[in-house]
Amino acid sequence: MDDNKVRIILIRLWRILVTIPIVVIYIPIVGLINLVWYRLLRRPNKVVWTISPDTSSLTLAYLRDHWVGDSNTAQNNKVFLGFVFPALGAFILMVIIPFIMGIYYSFTDWTGLNNDNLQMVWFDHYRTLLTDVKFFYSFSRTVIYSILNIVFINLVAFGLALLVTQKIKLRNLYRAGFFMPNLIGGLVLGYIWQFIFNRAIVAFGGIFAKSLLVDGNSALFALIIVVTWQYAGYIMMIYIAAIQNIPQDLIEASKIDGASAMQRLQTITFPLVAQAFTVAMFLTLVTSFKQFDTVVSLSDAGPAMLLPQWIADIYGIRIAPAVDSLNFIAVDIYKEAFSNYNMALGQAKAIIFFIILLVISLVQVNYNKKREVEL
Repeated sequence: MDDNKVRIILIRLWRILVTIPIVVIYIPIVGLINLVWYRLLRRPNKVVWTISPDTSSLTLAYLRDHWVGDSNTAQNNKVFLGFVFPALGAFILMVIIPFIMGIYYSFTDWTGLNNDNLQMVWFDHYRTLLTDVKFFYSFSRTVIYSILNIVFINLVAFGLALLVTQKIKLRNLYRAGFFMPNLIGGLVLGYIWQFIFNRAIVAFGGIFAKSLLVDGNSALFALIIVVTWQYAGYIMMIYIAAIQNIPQDLIEASKIDGASAMQRLQTITFPLVAQAFTVAMFLTLVTSFKQFDTVVSLSDAGPAMLLPQWIADIYGIRIAPAVDSLNFIAVDIYKEAFSNYNMALGQAKAIIFFIILLVISLVQVNYNKKREVEL
């Protein structure tokens, strides 16, 4: 092993060693802040300003349950608005205003360096994206990856939920263990699994004699393994809540009637957790579309591969160019803005990305409303 490889491995180990204590310390600090926050809230009619959007959501949940609930008095409304205002201000400052500026810059030739000499190009960037085969590839690759993620994550999560809702010893410990990977940041997770794929698994030889990250298609499945390991525990909690809401009378009656475990699963469990399936599916879809940190830290947009010929044919390209195999939309936006320094085109991609996520969210909301009406 040459000195350069040793240096790279040492740098990556150093990053992991530095990051893990930060994660370990961060969790109890946030928990302590939230505990203090709840203590302060117990003082009646006392308006305490929120300190972050995260604690604001906890605050609103507490108010909904303890203060606003039944009585809708003017005093309670003032308290409610007092708590909402800081979080709303932070949301406007950090999300709404940058979003409006992003729309404006997407109509300019902004490179990040020519702020004083901006020229309006209007819809040129959007027209460019319509004829950009690599952008289409990023979008199609993201869709394929998201669909595979939905299948794998939800299958594993539902299986785990069925397992830990049985009357087995230490089931709460199993639940905590399965949920734990979700607490690890995407960057840390990517570096850890990069080491596993490149070193640990290869060391065993056999069918994994080479790293999964050296080929475009195998790198996609390697990423799915990592993301499933990370998010299955989180989705599992949704299924656990749905399964525990199933009336036990139905289960007991079916047992008395002689129904097997598979029959109970088909006739009782599946129909009654159908709405949870929908919620979990949309959450997985949105999470997959936003995938960025794990992809970059795991394989830096993946190994290069030739663009599929069927995509090249759509755009009339005879010789398919090379592309990054894991260059999903979120990664593509980052590279366009901060690697190619084409900020305006990156903004245009981000606006399209936002519209896609907005459509997905609206579909989810409308579907849930229809389901609630039907139920």
